[in-house]
Amino acid sequence: MKKILLIEDNEDIRINTAEILELSSYKVVVAVDGKVGVEKAIEERPDLIICDIMMPLLDGYGVIHAVHKNDLIKNTPFIFLTAKTDRDDFRKGMELGADDYLTKPFNATELLNAVDSRLKKAEYLKEGISSALEGMEELIRNAQSKNTLQSISENRPINKYSKKEIIYSEENHPNRLYFILSGKVKTYKTNEEGKELVTELFSPGDFLGHIAMLEGTTYKDTAKAMEESELAVIPKEDFDELFNKNPLVAKKMIQMLAKNISEKESHLLGLAYNSLRKKVAVALIQLNKKYNPKNAESFVIDMNRESLASIAGVAKESLIRTLGDFQNEKLVEIKKDGTIAITNRKKIEHLMS
Repeated sequence: MKKILLIEDNEDIRINTAEILELSSYKVVVAVDGKVGVEKAIEERPDLIICDIMMPLLDGYGVIHAVHKNDLIKNTPFIFLTAKTDRDDFRKGMELGADDYLTKPFNATELLNAVDSRLKKAEYLKEGISSALEGMEELIRNAQSKNTLQSISENRPINKYSKKEIIYSEENHPNRLYFILSGKVKTYKTNEEGKELVTELFSPGDFLGHIAMLEGTTYKDTAKAMEESELAVIPKEDFDELFNKNPLVAKKMIQMLAKNISEKESHLLGLAYNSLRKKVAVALIQLNKKYNPKNAESFVIDMNRESLASIAGVAKESLIRTLGDFQNEKLVEIKKDGTIAITNRKKIEHLMS
């Protein structure tokens, strides 16, 4: 059962709207003002938010701003309720990221059509749509360009890469999109002295090489397998067909590109201004977040010191010295085989603040 958060200060409208939604088999959570609405959105994680604009304490614009600032709920579909029909109000709401508008008074059909439309669209744009080969099949099915993944996977092998094997090189022209099925992959740039700077880490469920394809340029870095890995290969022609013929696929890819740019900006700022201890702490937590998504306490980093130093953006000698300090402080445990166990994640995260 889909859960809808209804934020409305007018009691009559709130009661009537909630009743219509509940009769249509939706679970409805209500909030009497914007402040309470934001709190319930974080607590309840609704599938859709319906929100009035003119409210005390915090208006609808403040609500959507707060929602989009919270990683837990920022992708929740958002419908505004408004008694206003001024074009400026519509434009302001859409600029803030609203998905739809309902103008008061509205009837039950208008309400349910808007809700159904937004929920269906959200299904296509869920972050997990590409978490496996079935995700790629779903994208293709939605684009209506092909019926199943099988139609583009025929005569197309799943590429297997051994540890340290190059997947693609900087300055080469992209002719395929990669989808990681298993293993770990990193991308990096190399300076004139041969030193590597890791630009991004990838794990199963990630696309690889999409930036160069979207930009229509050569690869800006080199991709290398960090361990034995399997990657599905989608030919450039099929990627272009998906991207150009379906706006949902295009939006998803653009979101991935925007996220990538934001993460790289943050990473570069950290390399420029963070202290040595903070750089190493950030690298450890970054690896934990990327390769330990369930946040298991027993996470162990199996990576040589050169690679880890490259991710942290520090010299190998500085990394080793800092890891030694972290071990003395009981933040990590360096095992005999060279692997690193994070033993106090919270304190390491505190070093990042």
